[in-house]
Amino acid sequence: MLILGLSSAFRPAVCRNNFLSATRPRIAAFSTGPSVGRGLLANVGQKRSLLSAPALLSRSVTTDAHAVTANSSQEAWKRFGITAAAVAGTIIVAEAFLNRDTRDALNPVERSYLHDSFKYTAGGLALTALSARSMFKAGLPYRMMLANPWAVLGVSLLGSIGTMMGVYYTPPEKSTQKHLFWAAFNVCQGATLSPIFFFSPAILARAALYTCGVVGALSYVGATAKNEKYLYMGGPLLAGVTVVALSSIAPMALPLGLRGLAVAEALSIYGGLAVFSGFVLYDTQKILQHGRAVRMGLMAPDPIGEAISLELDMINIFIRMVQVLAMRSDRK
Repeated sequence: MLILGLSSAFRPAVCRNNFLSATRPRIAAFSTGPSVGRGLLANVGQKRSLLSAPALLSRSVTTDAHAVTANSSQEAWKRFGITAAAVAGTIIVAEAFLNRDTRDALNPVERSYLHDSFKYTAGGLALTALSARSMFKAGLPYRMMLANPWAVLGVSLLGSIGTMMGVYYTPPEKSTQKHLFWAAFNVCQGATLSPIFFFSPAILARAALYTCGVVGALSYVGATAKNEKYLYMGGPLLAGVTVVALSSIAPMALPLGLRGLAVAEALSIYGGLAVFSGFVLYDTQKILQHGRAVRMGLMAPDPIGEAISLELDMINIFIRMVQVLAMRSDRK
């Protein structure tokens, strides 16, 4: 009532009745009677329960998340389509420029030998990926970072080269021993590659897709080219891989400046891509040459030994694809 009196004192008399009639319902609403107070408290409680209802909140949040997920999935499918088109275009361009003179259809023995070699390659890469992931979850990369880098490099090289020589020098007749060496080689590769899971899964997935596209295109070119067309590349490729290896080790051993580090990194990444892409052509034709020797009875079939070379080619291309994609994401 005090508020009503103060407000009427500052208004003309003509508006007094209108003001009083307009404010009566509001005064009644703020009455302190027990029944009205209970209704007001019940009203407040109902509104609070409505605001805290989980269904309303979860429904709005779920709708927003669904919209965001739908947009992101559309973008992912769009990128996948662009990447698939780029891979198909790469195969067509590589076939057109590198393989204008094709050979006749493969002999069944050569085709079977090539298929067996790629089957062991796929199985070895799957075993490498599984062992790398499990070792990453077990914390092996953290221990590797705390250890001496030269010791880590020496142990990884010793394990990989030792098991690889075991695969090569074990005759195909000793199938169990050869498979054990092959499995140990892939586990050693997985231990060496386990720190790569520090990168984003999106980068790893794209790098794997690009690697499959490059290797698929080049192996198809090598398989359909004329006999021994790319076997002359063995010597130059060996010299190139030596330069790539030295450029990878140089920053650890030599006090290079910023420009020297940039040059060494470019040689290691882009030079490595070129060299190991050439090795895919060379190794594919070498497998076909060995398949012809198997058909003529000059050597025993050894698809496990052939798969080791292809695995090393694909792993090195994959690592450099990851580096390129990581550098591109850092620049954005």
